[in-house]
Amino acid sequence: MVPFCPQHRVLLLCSSFSRGFSPPHAILSSAPSMDALPQSNSAMGWSRFSTAAAFETYLGTCASLLLECAARRSLAGGRAIHAHAIKAGVSSFRPVSAKLLEMYSSCGRLVDCVSALEDARGFDLFSWNVAIASCARWGNLDTARRLFDEMPKKNDVSWTVMVDAFMKCGRVRESVEFFRRNPCLTVVSWTAAICGFVQNGLEYEALVFFREMLETGVIPNEVTYTSVVKACVGSNSFDVGLSVFGLIVRRGYDKHLSVTNSLITLHIRMQDLDSARTVFEQMEKKDVISWTAVLDVYIEVGELSKARHFFDEMPEKNEVSWSAMIARYTQGGCAMEALRLFDRMVSDGFKPNTSCISSVLCASASLNNVLLGSNVHGLVIKTGVDGNIFVSSALIDMYCKCGKPDEGRQVFDTTSEKNAVCWNAMVAGYSSNSRSDEAEELFKRMPGKGIISWNGLISGLVDNEDYEKVMETFGRMLVSGQMPDQTTFSSVLCACACFSSLEKGKNLHGKIMKLGFMDSVFIGTALTDMYAKSGDVESSKKIFSQMPEKNDVAWAAMIQGLADNGLAEESVVLFEGMRRSTEIIPSESLFLSILSACVHCGLVDKGIQYFDLMKNGYGIIPTQKHYTCMVDLLARAGRLREAEKFINKIPLRPESNAWAALLSACRTQGNDKIGERAAKRLWALGKQNPSNYILLSNIYASVGRWKDVEKVRTLMRQTGLKKTRGCSSVLIQDKFYTFLSWDASDNHEKSLEMYWMLELLMSELTA
Repeated sequence: MVPFCPQHRVLLLCSSFSRGFSPPHAILSSAPSMDALPQSNSAMGWSRFSTAAAFETYLGTCASLLLECAARRSLAGGRAIHAHAIKAGVSSFRPVSAKLLEMYSSCGRLVDCVSALEDARGFDLFSWNVAIASCARWGNLDTARRLFDEMPKKNDVSWTVMVDAFMKCGRVRESVEFFRRNPCLTVVSWTAAICGFVQNGLEYEALVFFREMLETGVIPNEVTYTSVVKACVGSNSFDVGLSVFGLIVRRGYDKHLSVTNSLITLHIRMQDLDSARTVFEQMEKKDVISWTAVLDVYIEVGELSKARHFFDEMPEKNEVSWSAMIARYTQGGCAMEALRLFDRMVSDGFKPNTSCISSVLCASASLNNVLLGSNVHGLVIKTGVDGNIFVSSALIDMYCKCGKPDEGRQVFDTTSEKNAVCWNAMVAGYSSNSRSDEAEELFKRMPGKGIISWNGLISGLVDNEDYEKVMETFGRMLVSGQMPDQTTFSSVLCACACFSSLEKGKNLHGKIMKLGFMDSVFIGTALTDMYAKSGDVESSKKIFSQMPEKNDVAWAAMIQGLADNGLAEESVVLFEGMRRSTEIIPSESLFLSILSACVHCGLVDKGIQYFDLMKNGYGIIPTQKHYTCMVDLLARAGRLREAEKFINKIPLRPESNAWAALLSACRTQGNDKIGERAAKRLWALGKQNPSNYILLSNIYASVGRWKDVEKVRTLMRQTGLKKTRGCSSVLIQDKFYTFLSWDASDNHEKSLEMYWMLELLMSELTA
């Protein structure tokens, strides 16, 4: 069936009245609305009506058709009706002229809107207000002001329209001037000003106006209270918010939907989650905003399972509620669930907003799945939000974290208006992908470098294990006058820990104390880790014991540090003490640390107990690293067959380190059969690591299988693999020197003298 459009109705209207009547002029002139009939030839249209009632019906039909055109924004249909009205001589009658204004206004035709206003018969206050509001809605404030100044008469609506228009365009000062000039202030006028302040982020000014409004004796309405509560939330004026809450209850507005929704948000921001739930439960009527607000309650307290149950029970969802759940899953490390939920959202016909898309791209990055991220990129282009600066930043970050910095650079280059987030993401992306030269070049071009920019460059270098460059960049940062923050120190301490640079770490510790960062749990954890990895266990224990607050990461750092320094029994005691005396729930990383400690001290039964506790006691799904720890634990204890059976039962695809651990244990214990099977599995994984060949060769040599030894060596030569030489580094006067085993190259100006001294020492030892 062909849709019944306004143009079709116009044709029917014209054809029906072409067969109309020719009433006496006396009948028409007797009708109350006929005193302003046009006295020209154009009046021939209305002269065909038999009665005044028929004429009134005709005007009403024209007006309803124009309203329909306005609703559909059908400019062609509206113009057709306008032409018919002109021909019939009724375009200047108020029922038609007012709707002409609305139609042209909805279609954005301000010139036609003003023209229709000028063609109207006499001054009509309502029509002028409509025209001014139309100009204001489409941002033409100059025309709106001109029409307003030309008005022979104004009412409160006229003044309020100007106040609202200038507020929405961000011209607050001029809006306030119109408000102060208004001679007939009403609750609508005050509310328009208060809402405008909130929309422009001037919450404090909104509260000042609200107080002034109460002092003048004007009683607020539900719209006023909704905006005032938003102002309290935005300005963190929670004491004022509670006072406003009392006024709302006293005036009986606590049953209004918009007011109660804003009250839920107020209680959430005050961390009074029980009151937020109470307000929700007492609501007689709820909408999607109400449900979404309470969903935020569960998300705020981190109750993800309850939030999901509540989300599934919601009778109606919107883009905000979907985005809230997806973001929470992404932040909670449940990237796959976030992507599944996003797929459901799109399938249900919801259009994701920029916040949702950013969360999904973050989830793709955490999974290192560039294919998923590229698909989301396609959706971004399809929905037309690829120009959004936040989406562009998320795309750059996703591509770089997935090892595709060139694709990230394409997004960066096509982003017309780049903000600091875009620049930082691209610099960090180059840095973390071993492209430090490009990172440096882009960093130099970056406008307005701040602490986040420096941190991005430094953290990328840490991820790339370029610790010498980390120290160099940190030194340049200090010279530039940029003050480091907690994130900076965490990254640089990580570099010191990995480089075992105790002296440099102590210098950083002094700077941290001077800047007053010692109360930070992140700094305390970084220092604990640095001292432990540098071999200063006592300092590590001291820092850990003095931390005012400890999280699971801090406990994991201390437990791992003790184990790495041969104090695995202390690690187990510390872990058991944490379980007894704290409410901390062990995380994946914490269990990985305690399993590593069990490996170091050969506590096989204890390790098996902790592995079962992790799965069955805390519901944590083991990762590949946990399974590798268990294989290593069993293999080092000589339980090679049990270790092989365990690795074959792993539900995930075992990582190469698991087979390497088994192969290494086979070499130590001379088990060539299991070692041979482990080596074959390693090669099947495509890991061309020369150390695995060396291990297998040593296993064959230990049992006298010299022909097999030669076969392995020949295979290494054919595949071009060479044994990696040992490497060591030393920090002398803030400069790092790296030495390879038996390397007489010019890595150091006195390398020949050092090797001569080494030869001398070796001869003395063997003498």
